[in-house]
Amino acid sequence: MADRLSEEFLIDVEGEIARPRTFVFVLLDQFTMLSFACAIEPLRIANRMSGKELYRWVLAGEGGDFATCSNGASFKLDMDLDELNREDVILLCGGTDVQAATTKRLLNWLRREARRGLTIGGLCTASYTMAKAGLLDGKRATIHWENQDSFTEAFEDVSLTKSVFVIDGNRMSTAGGTSSIDLVLKMVADDHGEELANAVADQLIYSSIRTDQDTQRLSIPTRIGVRHPKLSQVIQIMEQNLEEPISPAILAHDVGLSTRQLERLFRRYLNRSPKRYYMELRLQKARNLLMQTDMSVINVALACGFASPSHFSKCYRAHYNTTPYRERGSQATRLSI
Repeated sequence: MADRLSEEFLIDVEGEIARPRTFVFVLLDQFTMLSFACAIEPLRIANRMSGKELYRWVLAGEGGDFATCSNGASFKLDMDLDELNREDVILLCGGTDVQAATTKRLLNWLRREARRGLTIGGLCTASYTMAKAGLLDGKRATIHWENQDSFTEAFEDVSLTKSVFVIDGNRMSTAGGTSSIDLVLKMVADDHGEELANAVADQLIYSSIRTDQDTQRLSIPTRIGVRHPKLSQVIQIMEQNLEEPISPAILAHDVGLSTRQLERLFRRYLNRSPKRYYMELRLQKARNLLMQTDMSVINVALACGFASPSHFSKCYRAHYNTTPYRERGSQATRLSI
């Protein structure tokens, strides 16, 4: 820690004294290597392209020994969860089973550093950890699309978006994967100008820098190649009304179609009925909640528009070839290993 905290300064192009900005990467157990690498490499390249040490970084984690990512690789840590400089930037690196990796000690440390005014960001699933610590209350945030349903149920005070990354004051979050590149390039541009950020992107062979207005995942109509605007509109309405499903007749009326026309569109483009497609959306959300939260099966059923647990169980078994109760039990077994 002594070397990291030593007062070493650089002279910038205007002749002013500037201190390198330090990023503290907190590696949670089973963190995702891709999100981590996509955040740290732009910093290294920024230093190289500028010919100056604009950025420094250290690896931190509970115990200060080693951290293991989800692909099995281990990283030697530079420090434990120690007190930091107020100018440092904390980037939490999340991954699989982020709930288990979000320990009481980690939460207390985050709250303490937040009270001291540090900028804190969460990569991939680490927005969960930030929200659990209360750092995102009343703020906008994002998280990997697979965790959106469970996050929304758990943290009502957070305004969750589907953006690639979000910066709200001194709180930052990304959706995972390569979105870390976009966040760090944004910070580089803010710190040292867009010319340097673009030079870093060129070195990464990253031809299209995304902004916080870009969404992390293609919409379902785009992803499956649907080009019919009214069908796309119906699908969007379905996605927004999973807890209280709307009948196909009303959906058709709302977009100016007959029920028969809507049926034909779904058969043509999706090879299934509107009712079946809607059911699959609801079951997909149910599975996410079962796998990622401790919500009771009954509450999961209600959150996904099923009036009774028996009907929910019957539909779930037909689609996933297992019951919601067994799905929940298998997830508990995995988390305990």
